Amino acid sequence: MFFSLIDRIESLVPGNSVVATKSLTLAEEYLKDHFPKFPVMPGVLMLEALTQASAWLVRVTDGFAHSIVVLKEAKNVKYGKFVKPGQTIRITANIVEWTDTTVTLKAEGVVDDQTTLRAQLTLIRYNLGEHRQETNRRVVNTLQGQLALLWSEWTPEETG
Repeated sequence: MFFSLIDRIESLVPGNSVVATKSLTLAEEYLKDHFPKFPVMPGVLMLEALTQASAWLVRVTDGFAHSIVVLKEAKNVKYGKFVKPGQTIRITANIVEWTDTTVTLKAEGVVDDQTTLRAQLTLIRYNLGEHRQETNRRVVNTLQGQLALLWSEWTPEETG
């Protein structure tokens, strides 16, 4: 992950749910272009924030068994209120279905008790392959370090 749209994880219940936040500031690089006189968080980045929060839930639930967790499908995507600089979007995601390779979640973003985005996400998880075990390990270690910064209650010893 080259950029993070999650500032903090408030709570995470493995196998169940995650609550995370993203505070939008005028320092966000993309706001210079989207839209200069009416800066708002682009809808695709709102969806990415839901995906990133959901991916943290999947990684912790899975014990970081997979180095790659990415969006496979987004269904029933509904946008509501704009997210403007100075506002914080609160993201919740709940696991609906878990299979060998995919996880389906219901996710929502809320600002000031108003829905900004709601969607059903399907994430796919995998490793880079047996010949890339060292790369998989490095990716997982980097992700664990990021999670330690986002969620103060988590320590690497929690995964086996």
